[in-house]
Amino acid sequence: MQSAVTVLGLGPMGRSLARAFLDAGLSVTVWNRTPGRDHELVERGAVGAASAEEAVAASGLTVICVVNYDAADAVLRAAAVARALKGRTLVNLSADTPERARETGAWADRHGIRYLDGAIMTPTTTIGTAASVYLHSGPEDLYREHRPLLEALGGTHTHLGEDIGRAAAYDIALLDVFWTAMAGYAHAVALARAEGITARELAPFAQGIGAILPPLFAQTAADFDDGGFSGEGNPLTSGASSMAHIVHASEAHGIDAGVMRAAEGMARRAIGLGHGTDGFIRVAEVLGRHR
Repeated sequence: MQSAVTVLGLGPMGRSLARAFLDAGLSVTVWNRTPGRDHELVERGAVGAASAEEAVAASGLTVICVVNYDAADAVLRAAAVARALKGRTLVNLSADTPERARETGAWADRHGIRYLDGAIMTPTTTIGTAASVYLHSGPEDLYREHRPLLEALGGTHTHLGEDIGRAAAYDIALLDVFWTAMAGYAHAVALARAEGITARELAPFAQGIGAILPPLFAQTAADFDDGGFSGEGNPLTSGASSMAHIVHASEAHGIDAGVMRAAEGMARRAIGLGHGTDGFIRVAEVLGRHR
């Protein structure tokens, strides 16, 4: 296994990645656009590079983790950095869209840079532990070559295929689940407080609702892929009715119900197309239709 790695970007996630590599006994070179964030890492044994090109030249593998691909491009596409990366491997763990991942993969290919894209699906506190989760996409032989070093980050690593944008596609879809769920919970807390219920009082019951979801995800995934869309026990018409109650109760308290109105609107659209007896996952099929 290679024993050296470079980390570009020392925000909270980048610092966590660098610490995990150091804890695994690797030789780690670090660089950040804003100076001063490498002090702790240097004290622990990392080498602080004076420039991005110097950092890249120090290792056969460079991992970049910044806020988005605009920030990554600002670093990587500088002529000196691109030259230093030629013939080396770049793993991009920044977050952005599948389209941007594929654009970066094409840029890397034109510049002779070996490229893997990826996504980190767990918080900074999990990095270096068994609880961390990483998704990767790109050439399988390149992934296999560098997997031993990547596994120094701990957790589970999954190669999703050779399509460079596939990890970002998973990332976007899974973050969609997370942020819409958190938006729903925040709205529920606001509605509960308006009715005199504290967030602490609500939380145990909200956790019970959350526990219902994993088996529903599996069941409705099968319905969707197989085209069944079963609404037995909870048809769209029933769901839309309960959504309307939430909207009315919220707005009676002056609470913005835009998120629930959007959900109800999706359900009503599917009902209007004749799918009222189907389950809610029919909405995904309706949303995916190309007009």
